[in-house]
Amino acid sequence: QLNDSDDAAVFPVPDGEQLVQTVDYMPALVGDPYLFGQLVAIHSLSDLWAMGARPYGVLVLAEIPFGKEAVIEENLFQMLSGVITVLARHGAYLLGGHTAEGANLALGLTCNGFASNEVVLRKSGMQAGEALILTKPIGTGTLFAAEMRLKTKSVWIDAALDHMLVDNAAAAEILSRHGATACTDVTGFGLLGHLLEMAPKNLGIQFDVAAVPTLAGAKETAGQGILSSIHTDNHAASEGIENPEAFVDDPKYPLLFDPQTCGGLLATVSSEQVDDVLKALHEAGYKEAAVIGRVTERVGEKRAIQLS
Repeated sequence: QLNDSDDAAVFPVPDGEQLVQTVDYMPALVGDPYLFGQLVAIHSLSDLWAMGARPYGVLVLAEIPFGKEAVIEENLFQMLSGVITVLARHGAYLLGGHTAEGANLALGLTCNGFASNEVVLRKSGMQAGEALILTKPIGTGTLFAAEMRLKTKSVWIDAALDHMLVDNAAAAEILSRHGATACTDVTGFGLLGHLLEMAPKNLGIQFDVAAVPTLAGAKETAGQGILSSIHTDNHAASEGIENPEAFVDDPKYPLLFDPQTCGGLLATVSSEQVDDVLKALHEAGYKEAAVIGRVTERVGEKRAIQLS
């Protein structure tokens, strides 16, 4: 019941489907609370899309900076309006939530969705010979770290936001329709961190560094050593690379560990489906979607990822 003032949201799970639930939280990346609300909704719902689920509703936990009552109410209104704008595109609901005053603007979402018992996508499932596809460019971590230091260009941030505001719903449908065997969204652990979560012990990845799409300006800011605060933790994923020393000077190398906000989907599809998948993704607005590697058999004690 969505129109009553009960203490909790109650909704049925349709026959033949499973409830898929996830939660995420982030402090404000941008000063505009309406834009921030959209970004958090897209970022949080991405976990549902990555598993082939359609969003149903969200619960919010909103932190609003101390201030005059009218300002607090307006910030909350704008932020939730941003969330609802995204939800409305996908027929989902704002079910309720909780607000608190604090030092900073921040927002957390608990997202609920449904997936058919037959089409749930998971991180595991890739098979030798398949292609690895990334649907969106990387680089948000370094760009917004640079923006906080006033060491980036507005055109770079504007271009990044344009990519971030493209959600993963259509990409997930395309990948599912073309038989994707494994899928995840690229977020806080960075591209290689999430890739390592997908790779079984008996399989490896021939990873094409040059093919990885990157946001405008990201190589420049990363090259200046301007990195996200969690970049160092993400760099632990280099332990899964067979030949990191050959690429440490490549300008894209640090971006492989860059944490993403509103990142794309990372998925494996059969070689026979690659061209059709890329064509569909490009037509759906994921203009920089690309094949960034191939799944191989792992030989002996080799590490999971071989850079090329």
